[in-house]
Amino acid sequence: MQAIAYGLAASFFFAFTFILNRSMDLSGGSWIWSASLRFIFMLPMLFVLVALRGKLHHSLAHLKQNFMAYLLWSTVGFGLFYAPITLSSSFGEGWLVAGSWQMTIIAGTLLVPLFRQEMATPEGVVMVRPKIPFKSLGWSLLILVGVLCMQIEQASQLSIAQALACLLPVLLAAFMYPLGNRKMMAICHNDVDTFERVLNMTIGSMPFWLLLSLYGLATDGPPSMGQIEQSFLVALFSGVIATLLFFAATNLVKNDFKKLAAVEATQSGEVLFALLGEIVLLHAPIPASLSLLGIALVILGMILHCAAPLLRRR
Repeated sequence: MQAIAYGLAASFFFAFTFILNRSMDLSGGSWIWSASLRFIFMLPMLFVLVALRGKLHHSLAHLKQNFMAYLLWSTVGFGLFYAPITLSSSFGEGWLVAGSWQMTIIAGTLLVPLFRQEMATPEGVVMVRPKIPFKSLGWSLLILVGVLCMQIEQASQLSIAQALACLLPVLLAAFMYPLGNRKMMAICHNDVDTFERVLNMTIGSMPFWLLLSLYGLATDGPPSMGQIEQSFLVALFSGVIATLLFFAATNLVKNDFKKLAAVEATQSGEVLFALLGEIVLLHAPIPASLSLLGIALVILGMILHCAAPLLRRR
C-alpha cells in the first residue's frame, strides 16, 4: 500500500509538468524557455542530491569516460523528448498532452528490437536481438484508441492542423524518451546508480538547452519572472520530487512483479491529475464526452498493459 501511495503521489507531481507548461503558454511565455529552464534549474538540484549521497566524484568520472555517448543520447532522451512535449502545450490542453504522452508505452514496445539482450544457450551466453512482443501491444491499442478519441474531439473544436501540431511533437517525444534512456542504461549498466545517470544526462543535454536558450533569447527575448518561477516549480515538482517518489515506490516492490506492475500503472494518474489541475487552477472547461471516453481508455489501456505479463504467468 505504501508503494502505491508513493506511485500516486509521483503521478500527482509529474502532472504539474503539463499544467504549468500550459499555464506558461496561456500567459504568453515561450515554449523554448519553458523547456530550457526546467533542465537548467534541475542541474544544481541534482548536483546537490548526488553530492549528499557521496557519489558526485564517481558520477563525474563516469561522465568523463563516456562523454560522447552522454552527449548524443542525453540530447535524444532529454532534449528531443522534453522540447517537443513543451511545444505541444502551445496547441493543446495539458490533459490532452498528458493523455497523448502515454503513447510512450507503445513506442517503448516497438523499440525493443533495437536493443540486444543476453540469452543463455547450451553454447553459453549470447547477445540476441529480441522481436517485438506483439502480445504486449494488444492492450496498448486501447491507449492509441483513447488518444485518437481525444484528438478527434480536439480537431472538431479547432482544426486538423492544430490537432496535428499538438499530436506530432508528442509522438516524436514518445519515441525519443525511451530510445535515449535505454541507450544510456545500456552504456551505464551497473556502473552508476539512477541519480548519477540522471545528473550526467542532464549535464550531457546542456549544450542542447543552451543553444535552444540562445535561440529563444534572439527570437522571443528573455523569459518573464513568472515563467522563471513556474519553470523552477516544474523542475522541483517533476524533475526532483516526482522522480524521487517514483524511484522510492519501485524500490519498495522491486522483487514483486505483481506489485511493481501496480506501481507502474499508477502513472496513468497523470492524465486525471492534469485534467483536475487545469480545471481548478486554469479554469479550463470540462472535456466533452468523446475526450472523457478517450481519457478512460488511456488509463484502462495503461493498467491492462502493466497487468498483462502477470496474467500470462498464471
